[in-house]
Amino acid sequence: MAFRFLPKTIALIPDGNRRWARKHSMSVFNGYELGVRKFIDFSRWCMGYGINNLSVWALSPENLGRNPIEVRALFTIYKNVATDQEMLEMVHDNRARIRIVGDRKILPKDLNRALRKLETDTEHYKDKSINLLIGYGGREDILQAAKNFAGSVRKGLNGTVEKFQSELISSAVPDLDLIIRTSGERRLSGFMPWQSYYSELYFSDKLWPDFTKRDLNLALADYGKRDRRYGK
Repeated sequence: MAFRFLPKTIALIPDGNRRWARKHSMSVFNGYELGVRKFIDFSRWCMGYGINNLSVWALSPENLGRNPIEVRALFTIYKNVATDQEMLEMVHDNRARIRIVGDRKILPKDLNRALRKLETDTEHYKDKSINLLIGYGGREDILQAAKNFAGSVRKGLNGTVEKFQSELISSAVPDLDLIIRTSGERRLSGFMPWQSYYSELYFSDKLWPDFTKRDLNLALADYGKRDRRYGK
């Protein structure tokens, strides 16, 4: 499929895993696991189009307030995917670097170890990146940056936009060209407030496990129609 132009960076808010599971009389665990499999496919599709910087919101601090059984299931799934053969093949075939973005202190130690190994094993890849936002909150991101930035200014350092950005938890994530959110929700919910400054937004009514390559194509075709003036 031909597109007028493509985004360089895409971010994903993959909503609808729980609703999909209930709709199909399956466990929440199965819904989330299918959601992870779909993201592996999504990554392959994007990189096949030459979109080489992806971000996905896997877990927010607010998500930790859900049923403890569900939270433990998420932790288990993310630990498993860090050593999953399909995930590793996708990452290494595409030579994609994995970055974990978020507050690691709220994650279990075994999950942190598995994610840290995935980061270490891919840190030599330079041209493609997959940013996994686990334990990430937009307000927490800005708050940490503000505290560090204020300390630097008090010490007499020059307070610039670039300096503030360098203090973000998400400082390694570039500005986002396109943000896709699934399941019919039409809000960002605090997702990457710094990087979404001039992002184009695309909302799909599909529940995330039902999202297909055709749905991605619709999002990219819609993005290609946008007139990105950046306020000019």
